[in-house]
Amino acid sequence: MRLIDTSVLIEDVKKGVYEEGAISSITLIEVLRGIAPEKRVMVKELLEKSYELKSLDNEAILKYCKLYDALKEKENLIRDADLLIASVAIAKNLELMTKDKDFER
Repeated sequence: MRLIDTSVLIEDVKKGVYEEGAISSITLIEVLRGIAPEKRVMVKELLEKSYELKSLDNEAILKYCKLYDALKEKENLIRDADLLIASVAIAKNLELMTKDKDFER
């Protein structure tokens, strides 16, 4: 299964395309905060029906800390949201679909 990052999800939704896969709870938050308040519930329900939702759990939290430490040591930190999404993908053993250059680090 693939974990779809916010960058891919937003582009696909604009095109009316829904890839098979999962999204993280972080991606859901990033998408919903950009939606008009009166449409959030509808969009949230649509995304939850279209994708399996992968939440941040204890394993992902530990992966996050390990990744954070490694990137900090290299002085190459990325945005927390991106690091959290990557941590969920690693913890759940999912391929990450993204267009975000930060994930190349």
